[in-house]
Order: sequence, then structure tokens, then C-alpha cells
Amino acid sequence: MMTRRPSISQVFVAFIVVFLLLISAGPFPTGSINTIPAAAAGIIEIAELLAHPEQYDHQDVMVTGKVMNVQLATNRQGQPAYGFLLQDQAGTLKVVSLGQAEVREGDQVIVEGVFSRLRQVGRTLVYNEIKALSVKPLTRLNLDLVG
Repeated sequence: MMTRRPSISQVFVAFIVVFLLLISAGPFPTGSINTIPAAAAGIIEIAELLAHPEQYDHQDVMVTGKVMNVQLATNRQGQPAYGFLLQDQAGTLKVVSLGQAEVREGDQVIVEGVFSRLRQVGRTLVYNEIKALSVKPLTRLNLDLVG
């Protein structure tokens, strides 16, 4: 009986799943006791967030996509901050985070954070935004480990 070896893409998908489990195993703050951490819920499609924003409002989420339009800033306390658009084939979300931007235009990333369907900044309303707790580039994975 001949056994089939898994394809490179199957091995890569398995590697990504293990990688996601490892990076999500650390401390992950939640909004309340009833909140299910994003690691347990898995990656959510951007289309799902956009279709049902009320369901995910103020919830921990994990999404993946391509970084577009990176903007650097400083918050009111003088800390570095950044924002970017996270895009996949189904839609686009805004992502904001404190700290130095460790991503570049075009990077494929996994974002973990808190989703807000609506936030008011002065007189401006911001829709469908994730306040990122973690932004991890996928393009920097060591592909030598795949197979």
C-alpha cells in the first residue's frame, strides 16, 4: 500500500495553524469573563466582520490580510502609534496600534485586537476598526521549516 506525502501547500497550512496556536498561547486580555478569546474562536474573515459588525463590537478578534496605506502618528501622550488598512479579497478594515510600526506596505499579517463597529474621534465617526494588541507579519515566516 502506497502512502501519499502531503503537498507543500498542505504542510504550509498546517505550519500556519501551529504558528497561530503558538503565538496566541500567551496572555490575551479580554473585555469580560464571557468573552471568548480570538485564539479559541479562530481567524475571522473580514467579510464576516463587515457583514455582522454588531456581533463582534468590542470583542477580541483575529484577522489576516494585506497591509495597505501605513500611517505613522503620535498619540496625545507623545507615544508612537500607527495605523493601516487591512485588506483581503472581501473587504478592508482600519487597524490602529501603539508602538513602532513593524510592518510594511504589502506585508501579509495576522492582527489580534478589539473590534469596534463605531468610534467617535472628536466630530469624526470611525467605522469598522481594530485596536491591535498584536500585529504579526506572515511574510517573515521561515519557509525552510515547511518541508
